[in-house]
Amino acid sequence: MTVVKVVELVGQSKEGWEEAVAEAVREAAKTIRHISGVEVLNWTGDVDENGEIVEYKADVQIAFRVEGT
Repeated sequence: MTVVKVVELVGQSKEGWEEAVAEAVREAAKTIRHISGVEVLNWTGDVDENGEIVEYKADVQIAFRVEGT
């Protein structure tokens, strides 16, 4: 039987939401093995005084297989 665990993370980028998702996966991959999927839960951003988005944020869930299962 395979067991899959899910963790929730927030990725950030100054480039865009897709890059924020990619950053979350890249950072997770530094300590988590066997990543099998990502689901975007929410998109948010920081806006400056001129109304420009200065930081994109993606709240994601990352799924990975638990070793030994």
